[in-house]
Amino acid sequence: MREVYFIKQNKEKWLGIEQVIQGKIKKNPDDLSSLYINLVNDLSFAQTYYPKSNTTVYLNHLSSQIFQKIYKTKRVEENRFLYFFKTEVPLLVYQYRRYLLYAFLFFTLFTLIGVLSAIYDKDFANIILGEDYVNQTIENIKKGNAVGIYQSGSTWGSTIGIIFNNIGVGAKLYIYGIAGGVGTLYALLSNSVMLGSFQYFFYDYGALKDSARGIWLHGVFEIFSMVVEAMCGLILGASILFPKTFSRFNSFKNGFRDSFKIFLSTVPFTICAGIIEGYVTRHALKMPLFLNLIIIFGSLAVIGFYYFVYPSIVNKKINNQINDAIL
Repeated sequence: MREVYFIKQNKEKWLGIEQVIQGKIKKNPDDLSSLYINLVNDLSFAQTYYPKSNTTVYLNHLSSQIFQKIYKTKRVEENRFLYFFKTEVPLLVYQYRRYLLYAFLFFTLFTLIGVLSAIYDKDFANIILGEDYVNQTIENIKKGNAVGIYQSGSTWGSTIGIIFNNIGVGAKLYIYGIAGGVGTLYALLSNSVMLGSFQYFFYDYGALKDSARGIWLHGVFEIFSMVVEAMCGLILGASILFPKTFSRFNSFKNGFRDSFKIFLSTVPFTICAGIIEGYVTRHALKMPLFLNLIIIFGSLAVIGFYYFVYPSIVNKKINNQINDAIL
């Protein structure tokens, strides 16, 4: 069969499957399975007779998308919480991975702006961090306790306050994306510049090592989560600015749904950061250095693996299952 005729014969069916994948047409699990089997047959035919054709690439992508939809539907009966973090979020992170890259690039740029601003303007830290905070921290540094600011207040009271504050910061980074992503970038700029000036402030007073031993105990989870939350805001903004084949409203609806799920995945890390800051950071300079390093790099390994490595593993697993089904 000529490829042109093959496309003409099946075009309407494939477009209908696209509508199902996009959520414009609802199908029950049995109908989805039938569509998938039918599509796999088309893909097998295309791989046999048109192996290097764009049609084969298109059908392979379509098969992957509908398989994921079936996979999600079948897993609803299982532990929804476990499935959410184990499969659904990683697949979404992989799908929107370029936005995570954008968020990290902007974060790095804005943090460098904070560092450079603090280098060339000695009063910059006072403006950004506040006179009282800076003066108190200077006194603590002189006493040899760079992280003394974290030792005030009760452990549980500090922890609760920190968690709610950090979730609030993350929510702003995300929700501000509704302004086409500009609001998210502004919020990320504010927080990143503060971080850059904050770290240079300690460097300027010869306390960078001690501050890092304390700040990054909780800072790894907190700052990494902040970047992922900015990613969510950028996804939200892009769904409004670039609707592609969807209506702007449907694009926004899809963007909000996907980005909100990724945003929710940061909450456990934010809570962990708050607990560490409230209970552990105050003891940072009393702890053996190797213990500080284990917590810092252990945290980085966990959250880095979850958002950078694990999504590719899950996506590859799904694609392998599709290939096995075809064979």
